[in-house]
Amino acid sequence: MHSYNVRCLNPVGFHTMAYKEWGSAENDRVLICVHGLARNSRDFDDLALALSRDYRVICPDIVGRGESEWLPAGQEYGIPQYMNDIVILLARLNVDKVDWIGTSMGGIIGMCLAALPNSPIKSLVLNDIGGFVPAVALQRISQYLGDKRFPNLQQVETYMRSTYLSYRNINDQQWKRLVKFGSRKLDDGRFALHYDPAIAEATKANSKEDIDLWAIWSAIRVPQLLIWGEASDVLQESTVWMMQNNEELELYKVPGIEHAPSLMEHDQINEIQSWLRQHRSN
Repeated sequence: MHSYNVRCLNPVGFHTMAYKEWGSAENDRVLICVHGLARNSRDFDDLALALSRDYRVICPDIVGRGESEWLPAGQEYGIPQYMNDIVILLARLNVDKVDWIGTSMGGIIGMCLAALPNSPIKSLVLNDIGGFVPAVALQRISQYLGDKRFPNLQQVETYMRSTYLSYRNINDQQWKRLVKFGSRKLDDGRFALHYDPAIAEATKANSKEDIDLWAIWSAIRVPQLLIWGEASDVLQESTVWMMQNNEELELYKVPGIEHAPSLMEHDQINEIQSWLRQHRSN
């Protein structure tokens, strides 16, 4: 794994987006993995390692998360900014076509890009996200976001284990990695979560209404794998049922798991790897 940065443009200046790269830089098969709302690129370490046998795997920290810079005060965290940043990243990578894996927010970014004419995305793996997100799920998510402070890393881990219930089957080593890269040490010795608290404010402000992505999703014309945590409140059964009308979509169910499956468990990794190998083009 190698670490890199790329400079991206926002309405009032530039910011740095960090990304991790796995596999051979000479491989013309490129896979982009994008994390969820309050997560970061290191969620994909296990998946990226496995898929780097077939791909050059790129895992960015979306602006405001992980090692990427925060947006200047007053600037909006939202899909248009994230899409622009990804376009800059693709230019840096000098690639015309990519495969995409997106968890929750990362899936929405992928959907928005894949729906556009002449999109660089040639296949799409959506992790527990689809054509409709109910407001009640957004409100639940907004409740655990914020400028939270912890006296030590053990308290960070306790918080994460109680918040990310869908990760309950990962091992202790994986939890330690999530805690290490999902937190940042403050000047006073305490720890905070590794994202800009302004993201929480934006999420709360936008959580009063459902997110209707049906028009975007219906415009996508590439093969799709939909990973569904069957206990998810973000991707509801009715949404999955409607999405299955698309012949380009295959469904992988993760029984009893809430939003969003970790993509760190062997069964999930193997399913994604198998699907990508079946659908990759020459």
